[in-house]
Amino acid sequence: MKINKEILQITLNKHYTLLVILLGSVLVTISLGPYSNGDAQVEYSAAAGIITWGVPYMTFGNPIDQPPLGFYIDASIFKIFGLSYETGVSVITLFGLGCVFLVYEMGKVFYGKRTGLIAAALFGLTPWHVVMSRVFLIDAQCLFFSLLCLLVGIRAMRKESLVMLFVSGTLFGLALLTKAFAVFMLIPLSLFYIYWRPKDLKHVPLGIALFFLPAFLLHYLWYEIISGRGLFILFSHGDFISYFPEGKVPSNFFLLSYFIQNPGVFLLGACALSLILSISQRKLFSKVIVSDVACFLTIIFVASINMYLVLGKNLWIPYVDPAKYAYLILPSFCCLAASLVDKFFLLHGLKNLGEQRKLIFYIAVIGLFLLMASMVMNMIILSSYTRLNSFRFMVEGDVGFPFDRLLPVSETPLPLVIQGLAFVAITLSLFWFNKDKLRSLHKLTP
Repeated sequence: MKINKEILQITLNKHYTLLVILLGSVLVTISLGPYSNGDAQVEYSAAAGIITWGVPYMTFGNPIDQPPLGFYIDASIFKIFGLSYETGVSVITLFGLGCVFLVYEMGKVFYGKRTGLIAAALFGLTPWHVVMSRVFLIDAQCLFFSLLCLLVGIRAMRKESLVMLFVSGTLFGLALLTKAFAVFMLIPLSLFYIYWRPKDLKHVPLGIALFFLPAFLLHYLWYEIISGRGLFILFSHGDFISYFPEGKVPSNFFLLSYFIQNPGVFLLGACALSLILSISQRKLFSKVIVSDVACFLTIIFVASINMYLVLGKNLWIPYVDPAKYAYLILPSFCCLAASLVDKFFLLHGLKNLGEQRKLIFYIAVIGLFLLMASMVMNMIILSSYTRLNSFRFMVEGDVGFPFDRLLPVSETPLPLVIQGLAFVAITLSLFWFNKDKLRSLHKLTP
């Protein structure tokens, strides 16, 4: 018992900031919703269909046009705790919390522990993620498996372990069997694979085969043997046959309009300044430049695909619903912006700054203010949701992805109190973690 108590005390001392972020994030999340919309009801019907017929039918003989793993996970929980929409949302909320932890790990692997903590706090308090964690949609499950695949894959590359590469490939297969958007995780994985270049090139074909084999086998098993629908059914998703209504023309900046609201203009500004710092001081930030590029290329590639489907293929669903189409790039936004803190402290620690680097230092200072403003703005937006029965993640004009509250709006200020306490706890824990660094800032310019 004494040993367990000591282990617990060591764990708390070492990870108290992360634990506060996770606790604060889940408190903020459960203070909202649960929410529903048309997509959520369709996916709930598919999960409920597994309970009745053993396959994700929305009605008998009418299978959902999405990969099945997320629905089987939900159905297994339904069998234990009973079939209800609220139970399903609780499962999604747990996956959403797991994503907050994995964003911490992603930031730590990409940049360091400090960036990981701040990235997790940003991610856990972003309305985009909070709402996606309180509605019955499989996107949080897909993101969870995708991030886990990325982290194991990076570890496999560093250790040049074929076994771990196979494990990463299995996780990729599970993510892809949850939602096809998991394919976007190949962008940072490929970049790191090229950057680290395996020493033994003979193992490259074997490593690639070991990575992709589980995904192929899992999809072949489901689509060819179990469901009998064929692998090519993946390309006949309903989203790809739903075109713009007559007279409706999208703006070329529809996705930017969405990003200005989610993840927000302040976070976008912080990301831009983080890139400016890296590009202008490539030698100084040489250790993290590949991580910056990985985050940036992931954002650009996914956003470009979303824009191509809308502007090039005239598809309606990718236009009205970037909340799902671009969800996998939210961790990249958060990690890239959060890295500003480590870059700021590195700049501050330099003894001799020329005029150019002083300008760069002030850019980093502005970036820190943008990070703080982003977190405050997120809480303002989330607090406004507690008073609404429905709202939309707006794209442009009157077009947006709707969410309807299932429970009545609370007549008490309890949700706002919970959110406020959670925000204060997370903020104080981050300041406490950085207390030694902050103590050294006895003057603004180094």
